[in-house]
Amino acid sequence: MRAMIFAAGLGTRLLPFTAGKPKALVNVAGKTLLECAIDYLKNYGITEIVVNVHHFGDQIIAFLRDNGNFGLNIHVSDERDFLLDTGGGLKKAEPFFPGNEPVVLYNVDIFSTVDLRELVSFHLKERALATLVVRERETSRYLLFDSDRQLSGWKDIRSGARKICRPDLIDEAESYAFSGIHVVSPGIFRLITETGRFSIIDLYLRLARNHIIKAYIDESKYWFDLGKADQLPDAEKIIGNCLNDEN
Repeated sequence: MRAMIFAAGLGTRLLPFTAGKPKALVNVAGKTLLECAIDYLKNYGITEIVVNVHHFGDQIIAFLRDNGNFGLNIHVSDERDFLLDTGGGLKKAEPFFPGNEPVVLYNVDIFSTVDLRELVSFHLKERALATLVVRERETSRYLLFDSDRQLSGWKDIRSGARKICRPDLIDEAESYAFSGIHVVSPGIFRLITETGRFSIIDLYLRLARNHIIKAYIDESKYWFDLGKADQLPDAEKIIGNCLNDEN
């Protein structure tokens, strides 16, 4: 399996920790967020990873070099000139993903115990173009899926905004929170017509009108949003125990 770690964000939610470094290099339980993500992917047999960079990107590049790429084949997708968001970031990284293997996408600022092997197996079984890991948890924005777990829409409960891509299915839709982990089939690249900076969620919503975009409902023990400074202290002990168990 191959993977991409989205690490190019500005990290504004992690201020003041990101005042002089990227969020990928913020420490939790004795490791940087980037190293935690790499270790997680490595534990599932992933040996080739793309990391996109923008904010303090030179620091991430130096960190990977100084650590010998953690024994993996790691490529850097350089967005230092222009931040492309998740959709644009994936499109720019396309040259790193030749062949027919699915690609695991992972946000650097989350921690999860979801089983990637089961996730990829589900993705292949469903013949999905993309599979999104979701959980039942409170958040402000939700993805909507029908009874077959097909993506049907998106909603923001604070503003009331909604984006509906499958109106015929929306009445039966259930709401789930996106976990920042997804799998895409390589066929997605030829379907990307967007250019510049754009959200991968908006891409999925467009493609879901005519393609299989599935939910993988994660019921594993832990998931944390490490992109919020106030959540780091509560998460640190649990994450430390998980990392020790892995070692």
